[in-house]
Amino acid sequence: MNFSNISAIVDALGNIRRRRLPPQLPPLLRTWPVAAVMSLLFAGMLRPALAAGAPPVIVVAAETRQMTPLIQVAGTVISRTDSRLAAQVDGQVIWVAEVGTQLEAGAVAARLDDVLIRDVLVEQEAQLAREQANVRFNKAEAQRLAKLAKDNHAALSRLDQAQRDLSIARSELAAAESRLMQAREKQERTTIKAPFAGVVTEQFIHQGEWADPGTPIVRLVDTASLEAQAWIPVTALPYIHSGTRLGLTIAGQSATGAVRTLVPVGDDQSRLYELRLLLDGDGWSAGQGVRIAIPTEESRSALVIPRDALVLRRDGTTVFRILADNTAERITVETGIAEGDFIEIIGAVQPGDAIVIRGGERLRAGQQVTPTQQVSGE
Repeated sequence: MNFSNISAIVDALGNIRRRRLPPQLPPLLRTWPVAAVMSLLFAGMLRPALAAGAPPVIVVAAETRQMTPLIQVAGTVISRTDSRLAAQVDGQVIWVAEVGTQLEAGAVAARLDDVLIRDVLVEQEAQLAREQANVRFNKAEAQRLAKLAKDNHAALSRLDQAQRDLSIARSELAAAESRLMQAREKQERTTIKAPFAGVVTEQFIHQGEWADPGTPIVRLVDTASLEAQAWIPVTALPYIHSGTRLGLTIAGQSATGAVRTLVPVGDDQSRLYELRLLLDGDGWSAGQGVRIAIPTEESRSALVIPRDALVLRRDGTTVFRILADNTAERITVETGIAEGDFIEIIGAVQPGDAIVIRGGERLRAGQQVTPTQQVSGE
């Protein structure tokens, strides 16, 4: 019915009311003209709505899948090689690599002042030369006395003393050589080198400060060798082994990783066990937070539908099943295992049932619809 004619209908109603009807008519008969016109009006308004047809919905078939009960645990991307490079000798720091510097294996990360050690080196080199000369003298003396003793021109006691002096001189020479090597090694250790390729991420001491042996200088992290670390409950241990692939989520993106190791000793306080996962591909950064899906039971068969099919309301969780005559049937369900975009449902739903996943927000039980099938998993 065209709404432009509503004013004409209203005028007609006014004319009917202005007409004088016999006063002896019962009240019901006096109002029938108005009721008749109103019935015609509503009938005309309903026809376009009925002609609009059944609303379209997208359906998917409920299916049976192998599902694994999972819990999500927080993890962190870490480097397998993360070291604090410390001073090995005492001295004043004269240079430290800046934070963010990429170092190759063997590159200099920091230097200590070696002026005092150089003085020790000069002293030890002089001591070594003195001991070498002493050995040469005692050796020559022992050889001379041995020749004289052979001809009975020298006492054997003098020869014995010379040989003892030579042995002592040789021992002192070895000690001098050792002290010189230690001084050179100490000088070498004033230069702190990277034991592996990595990035300097922290400076613990700065130029001009004094460092004692064991004082951390810089932190070096190998950003090319990364893995995920997490702590898991004891209930998950029977279902995780070396090589098991687990799902990860980071910044909304999904990935997988293989278990490198599961430390079989729990923390004394948390009672959790350390898990390490190898990460696939590139694009990871040390320090990133990840969520790791940890199995807590064996896989089992479950009836699943896409999460989008669930209609959450105050009175419970429901789904709409489309019957053979294209009418919607509302079914109350309970949810179980969730994995990815799919979730287990428990209720009066059978495998193969057409379940609405789009357009179910305003559906009513018994409503006629126009279903369109979607392949499961799309």
